[in-house]
Amino acid sequence: MELTVGTILEGKVKSITNFGAFISLPENKTGMVHISEVANAYVSDIRQYLTEGQDVKVVVIGNENGKINLSIKRLEPRQPRDNGSRANRGGAPRRDGGSNRPQGQSQHTAPLAPPAPKTADQLFEEKLKAFMSESDSKISSIKQYSDHRTKSRRR
Repeated sequence: MELTVGTILEGKVKSITNFGAFISLPENKTGMVHISEVANAYVSDIRQYLTEGQDVKVVVIGNENGKINLSIKRLEPRQPRDNGSRANRGGAPRRDGGSNRPQGQSQHTAPLAPPAPKTADQLFEEKLKAFMSESDSKISSIKQYSDHRTKSRRR
């Protein structure tokens, strides 16, 4: 049986590593499911999703040089896009449009109220704080430079 891309197979989890799982396929062949192809959600520990000896349904996503690449998540239905909050850990939108929340948690949040406009005193205080912080940083770097120069002259 030729394993072409898109072929759906039944297999058994042979072994699990930190980067994926090896799956026993028909005709004594073995393929690998990379950790990124296990579920539609972020997978930090593959052992939360798979166990050795478990029967799984996989699809062939690559077959090059005798290495069979498999996917479990591509057989699962895609989760609908969440057009609301697009922030995740890195602050960038996810490429697959999904949510970073674990399954089972609510995806609906209360809308945020717009911030109240700041008064002139609050704006002045923020600007003063930023100026003082920048000034302290510049003064400390100047002191480090001058201390270094005076120490080198004494020697």
